[in-house]
Amino acid sequence: MRLVGFAGKSAEMTPQSNFMVVAPVPRDQLSGLKNLLASMTDPPGMAKPGNGLFPFEQFDTLHYARFAILDDQTVSDFKEAGERIPDYQPSLAFLGDCDEPGDAFLVKAADRAGAGLCEIFSRCKDPPSAGNLLAWMRRHSLSPAANYVNYLGRTVRQIQREAALRAAVVAYLKDHPPDADNPQATRRAVIDFVHASKLELPVEAPTPPAWHVRNLIDFLIPVVALIVVIGLVIKFPWLLILLLLALAIFVVLLRWYEKTEPEIIRQPTDQHTRVLAELEDHDVTNQFTVLGSVKPGWFRRLLLIVVFAGIGWGARHVYTRGHLARVRSIHFARWVYLDKGRRRVMFASNYDGSLDSYMDDFINKVGFGLNLAFGSGLGYPRTNWLICDGSKEEQKFKYTLRRHQVPSQVWYKAYPGLTAYDLGRNTRVRQGIEASAMSDAEIRAWLRDL
Repeated sequence: MRLVGFAGKSAEMTPQSNFMVVAPVPRDQLSGLKNLLASMTDPPGMAKPGNGLFPFEQFDTLHYARFAILDDQTVSDFKEAGERIPDYQPSLAFLGDCDEPGDAFLVKAADRAGAGLCEIFSRCKDPPSAGNLLAWMRRHSLSPAANYVNYLGRTVRQIQREAALRAAVVAYLKDHPPDADNPQATRRAVIDFVHASKLELPVEAPTPPAWHVRNLIDFLIPVVALIVVIGLVIKFPWLLILLLLALAIFVVLLRWYEKTEPEIIRQPTDQHTRVLAELEDHDVTNQFTVLGSVKPGWFRRLLLIVVFAGIGWGARHVYTRGHLARVRSIHFARWVYLDKGRRRVMFASNYDGSLDSYMDDFINKVGFGLNLAFGSGLGYPRTNWLICDGSKEEQKFKYTLRRHQVPSQVWYKAYPGLTAYDLGRNTRVRQGIEASAMSDAEIRAWLRDL
């Protein structure tokens, strides 16, 4: 016997998507904008779900969202790198992760919260009006260069229903302790209780066929490219010499840049750290937004394009079930170019635990990945051979990330108090109820999640 709905069929799911609207803000509007965004929060940085400007709670497909002022305070590093200091204008970013196409969410946002969004964006350069809000947001939308979803297909509705399901079963078992000698009877009793309580989960809509097509094409592109290259090398062996020559040129250039680029490491100010700390640790999950520039030169920009393509492919096709490499604490993350020249990048994530534990998790488990993703950023600790050193200089790495971090003035989470571990555990509880059969050992393991 199993519950209606999430039967673990990977072919039927609601794929997650995202949106991001970014618009420049004149500096004389920043103070008023910060005060307006602060009116949406309590405590500082934490969105009031029913606030009058953008009532997040009215959007049942929205996992996470934030309003963040992107004002890079590290551009002086260009002077130390021997480059002209760029004049970047501050911007307001509105971004989130949802259970529907990002554009479809913006349509609903304009319809349900148009007046509030117009008020928020009125501080931006060339702000929208009520009549052109949706077109304005579309015009200012940016797509991620790489995007990560902790568990593809796990919707807000599923998360909330599974949490309620587990809470009900835990309460039931407190009044009806498990029979250690008869786990099968215990499981049958739990299933009977669930059905009697009408706790069945609803059926999710079928996966859009177009998503399967796009996903398959995306998966096949590098595979087909590799097969073509191998075929060409077999047919024209001299191409192997050209490929090896290209590899040698890449290695020489990489080592030259790594050895000659200045290492710019500065400690974040106490004031900057205090501002960020006021917005953190109000929930078991935190927001993280960092902003920085790509190291000068065409080589780093081209390298980063390739790196982000690899990260994006892996996140879409390999790391789709609860972990990014060995890190399990991230719910959603994205890397976004902020300009057409690919000279500035924003990284945004939602993670469990404190910032120090978050950084330590990455340093200890996937330091090479940090070097790949951030090593081309101005102010990052010096790497060697692309993936070595860098983040191993722990204090330098932490200084860099904290200094490049910017506050998220408003941050929303649809399921407060739940970590990524909790979401996985709740799913296992539901799967144990809907499974057609389980062994005694499997039931005992399942009961430990209760």
